[in-house]
Amino acid sequence: MLNVQMTPALTVTTPKGFKATGIHVGLRRKRKDLALLLCEGGAAAAAVYTTNQIQAAPITVTKEAMAASGGKVHAVLVNSGNANACTGELGLTHAYASQQAVAEQFQLAPEHVVIASTGIIGQPLPIDTLLQGIEQLKPDTKETQAEDFAAAILTTDTGTKTAGRQILLNGDVVSVCGVAKGSGMIHPNMATMLGFLTTDASIDSVFLQEVLKTAVNRTFNCITVDGDSSTNDMVMILASGAAQTQSIERGSTEAEQFQQAVEGVCQDLAKQIARDGEGATKLIEVKVNGTNEELLARKIAKQIVGSSLVKTAIFGEDANWGRIVAAIGSIDEPIDVSQIDIRIGSQAVLRQSMPVWFDETVASAELAADVVQIEVDLNQGTKSGHAFGCDLTYDYIKINASYRT
Repeated sequence: MLNVQMTPALTVTTPKGFKATGIHVGLRRKRKDLALLLCEGGAAAAAVYTTNQIQAAPITVTKEAMAASGGKVHAVLVNSGNANACTGELGLTHAYASQQAVAEQFQLAPEHVVIASTGIIGQPLPIDTLLQGIEQLKPDTKETQAEDFAAAILTTDTGTKTAGRQILLNGDVVSVCGVAKGSGMIHPNMATMLGFLTTDASIDSVFLQEVLKTAVNRTFNCITVDGDSSTNDMVMILASGAAQTQSIERGSTEAEQFQQAVEGVCQDLAKQIARDGEGATKLIEVKVNGTNEELLARKIAKQIVGSSLVKTAIFGEDANWGRIVAAIGSIDEPIDVSQIDIRIGSQAVLRQSMPVWFDETVASAELAADVVQIEVDLNQGTKSGHAFGCDLTYDYIKINASYRT
């Protein structure tokens, strides 16, 4: 058995080599709005970005920095309250200015600084306020500073989202920790979310990219809140190598342990995002079994959890399995629809694509729980996949109808 344990109290400054901070500078009313993650010795880095064709200026600047540095990052600057998206050349100028200011403040090369922004689209970034705020950043290893970082990156989130794992590699403890934000505009293939993972493992940036991409496909890309993707999304992992362990190599037992730890942290954060969907009252977990490909299982699971009709039925605690069947059938790949099994919680509602009697009272009671589980079996193979989402409520409309005000 792989030696992996969940430790929720871990923070992004638990791995050796990292400092963090988060402060209020005035980009938002009262709440913290500027954050910095610092690895003074430099970290091997990997990142995945939004697939939206309209991408914010910070994404452009970060991609350029990653390419120029060969995946070497010393500092990550994040602001909330303003996305700096759809702001044209001025937005790029502001993004470069903030990158340069961090570089000067901490005596770094600009290409070793990456940036991220989240908030309202289409408004110029208050650059003077942000630059003055950068001068106030004093990152530290303290847990409270890590908590401030987690708070400063939020938008409509109701709380911070953190996760951590520790593993033994060659007898030494290695930490993998993460923080994320995300509540609305969440959809598979990256969404309005930011995620930052830190580890003190030793691993090159090329292999780290492979690990992160696999982890994101199985976790963050398996959540949906409202079917909308955004302009600013990014997940990044930084590896300081400060644990003094041997470098992790492909195909090794250590690589398997590390992959499992990274996926564990990502999945914890993904579930927290789905559970915190704007106005949500329930987390929906969908598992699809019996396909020939894992990717197909994940696509079907996302189709179900992303269905507005399924989401509203769960909000109403109505075991309307017909909506689940309809979501399965709307997948854009051919499947055998003659032998589908569906279970809502403990209740089998469909077997071999035929309805079966179930206890509506029990089913409704289970749909009233904080976590609702749906399981589907296509009985056509041995692969499985999952997806996470939330119910669709009246409060979702209220929150998004007044987002800018």
